[in-house]
Amino acid sequence: MPELIWDGKYDAAGKRTAPPRVPLPFQTVETVNETAQERQRTLDFFAAERLPDWRNRLIWGDKKYVLPSLLVEFSGAVDLIYIDPPFATGADFSLPIKLEADSFTKEPNVIEQKAYRDTWGVSQDDRRRGVTPLDRYVRWIYETLTVLRDLLTEQGSMYVHIGPNVNHLVRSCLDEVFGVANYRAEIIWKRTSAHSDVGQGARHLGRVHDSILLYSASDRFVWHPPHVEHDDKYVKSHYP
Repeated sequence: MPELIWDGKYDAAGKRTAPPRVPLPFQTVETVNETAQERQRTLDFFAAERLPDWRNRLIWGDKKYVLPSLLVEFSGAVDLIYIDPPFATGADFSLPIKLEADSFTKEPNVIEQKAYRDTWGVSQDDRRRGVTPLDRYVRWIYETLTVLRDLLTEQGSMYVHIGPNVNHLVRSCLDEVFGVANYRAEIIWKRTSAHSDVGQGARHLGRVHDSILLYSASDRFVWHPPHVEHDDKYVKSHYP
């Protein structure tokens, strides 16, 4: 079967490089909907290197450190994962804001630049070696998928929301990590009505949908059908 190769996939000796896995302890910054006594109890549990009962966590951090830390507690224990990774668009996601008559652009701070940017720069030395931004992107997505796969149960599944420009690359990575036989479906999400981008200077047809790629961890996949119908307003506006 053809193999997708990118800079950094193999080392100088031809050996497959493994994603970095450096687990770091989480630090509780805030807890919600609990009394002061409960909050102190939670902090005491963490201070004693024990984990309290919990239902949900919102974790802020670089996935390079967050995912290996989750493996310590949840390896092989997660039934469903949904991710919405960057689409390799080159955007930095500055935020335009309008307040009454005034408007300004909120530039990302240092942490936001790291967390939300969708740019994949390469050094001059990399360029001389033929390394491209897509090499960096594909390496990033492959390493992410590899660690996420280890979180899933054998009955588990992963949904990956991705755009048309890198769909083929991400799917190739998913095939390698999960196995071609564990591909289950490509869900088409129509995000806009048909429009024309083929005017003067255009380089492609209109892009009107994204995809959600569904893969299972094994052939023991359990399908859970959706329980909520599409909103009527959405259906009428997108599928007249």
